[in-house]
Amino acid sequence: MFRYWQRRFKTGILTEKPELDARLAELRKRLKKGIAKHFAGSLAIRMVDSGSCNACEAECNALSNPYYDLERLGIHFVASPRHADVMLLSGVLTMNMLPHVLDAWEQIPEPKWCITLGDCPMLDSPIERTFAVKGPAGEHLPVAYHIPGCPPSPEAILEGMVGFLETMEN
Repeated sequence: MFRYWQRRFKTGILTEKPELDARLAELRKRLKKGIAKHFAGSLAIRMVDSGSCNACEAECNALSNPYYDLERLGIHFVASPRHADVMLLSGVLTMNMLPHVLDAWEQIPEPKWCITLGDCPMLDSPIERTFAVKGPAGEHLPVAYHIPGCPPSPEAILEGMVGFLETMEN
């Protein structure tokens, strides 16, 4: 046991990534500044799954863990579109979900923005357009920003949020 602890103290902590922590700190700073400027310090997001494999949703769930902790940055996922500023759309836009997505979009108060998440809403995925697939989302909704990836990592989602906030400045 003594040899284990000697080895452990010599090698240090192997699971930490200081370069990632520095990048996340910079992203958090930019996010907080952009949210304070454009949304008075609080950004409410309504996540809508329009027919996905749930990989994008799992990555968004990771944003709520203590490592990323979006709540302290002022970003909140809300259950009602009436409380949202932004719709975060994931998944292939299917025939069955299209009326529900459009209904949720109509319920979001003005001004409102749509951000697509992952490759599926833009039909960059292996799924092709058929009678049941009504995408890409840009044909039915005014997409303000797209976060690419299949699925995008939590860091990519944060970078996409920063990119969205920066497009609002132009």
